Amino acid sequence: SHPALADRLGEAIAQAPKGEGAGMINEGAAKGYLGIPGAPQINLIVGFFWAIWVGWIFSTVGAFGGIMAGVGHITVYGLGNYASTFKKTSPVLNKVLTDSIRVSNQWLVGTSAAISSFNYWKMGRLVLPLGLALAIGSISGSYLVPVITAGKISLKQYIGYFGLFVLFLGCYLFYETTPAGQAKKKKAKEAAKAFQESVKKQKEGAQIDESELGVKVRSFSLTRVVFTFYGVEFSFNPLIPVVGGFFIAAIASFLGVGGGFLLVPFLTSVAGLPMYLVAGTSALAVLIGMITSIFSYMFVKGTPVFWPLIGVELLGIIVGSVIGPRTSKYIPDIWLKRLFVVLAFYVGIRYTTKGFLGYSILPPF
Repeated sequence: SHPALADRLGEAIAQAPKGEGAGMINEGAAKGYLGIPGAPQINLIVGFFWAIWVGWIFSTVGAFGGIMAGVGHITVYGLGNYASTFKKTSPVLNKVLTDSIRVSNQWLVGTSAAISSFNYWKMGRLVLPLGLALAIGSISGSYLVPVITAGKISLKQYIGYFGLFVLFLGCYLFYETTPAGQAKKKKAKEAAKAFQESVKKQKEGAQIDESELGVKVRSFSLTRVVFTFYGVEFSFNPLIPVVGGFFIAAIASFLGVGGGFLLVPFLTSVAGLPMYLVAGTSALAVLIGMITSIFSYMFVKGTPVFWPLIGVELLGIIVGSVIGPRTSKYIPDIWLKRLFVVLAFYVGIRYTTKGFLGYSILPPF
């Protein structure tokens, strides 16, 4: 009865009860999200401007793109409340909608990651060997989790775990902004200071070639990579980010986000990078993971997306992702971390309470 719908969605709709009550398909109502009669009618103009915010925040701090995309799909567009009405009446449709939200988030993050990583590479603010090592590890994690969990996670479980992970990371990053946390980041602080002084000179009219002062790989082996950024030397063992990339991508695919909120602490703590290098390096790793995860959700598990919304959102993502790398250099390193922390606490508390208590203690309630 629904030949135009994807098989998985069509089967879920066919099994759902019909009527005008909550948790039922009102066949006489106008078609909304995913072409489902009675589903939310999404304002595409709101979707465009929200996507600009998503693209800007991800390309600025290297994280929170997927999380903010999730806030949009779950809360701003009302898909979370709609999906939750089918929790008891049609668990299959509830899980299809949840998976659709997850993969829709990743379309936005993947596009922003592609644009951001290219822009940061041109600016000399992307550690290519580190990003590729993370990306190599992310491929298997991004493939396995959608295959294992698609169709098995309810919206309530998804929202609760989503918030809990974000809240944990917010606490950790808050520690890193304290004097005790900052004391361990001498090289990162030194490089950040040199970069900020360069930006100050540019404001005063000096002509500075950022790409020449940016990331320069000095040596490369299977156990040690050495590079410099604004005259400060850094090194890392590429095997560590390969392993880290697997676990980060696995968690990100489960939550339906890009994984930047995990990559940022990894890059600042394990690799010891200044925030000015984190966004671009994170974006490259996220890009590979998103391509793999989207393929797994859509082509292996048949998860549907609402293309009119995705198309408009991608236009907004392009705008935000072009602006982000050009504005981030004017924000001090410590304030980039603090911006991350504020967003992490807000999103984490809101969705943890929503998922596990059934209501949010922070607006919108």
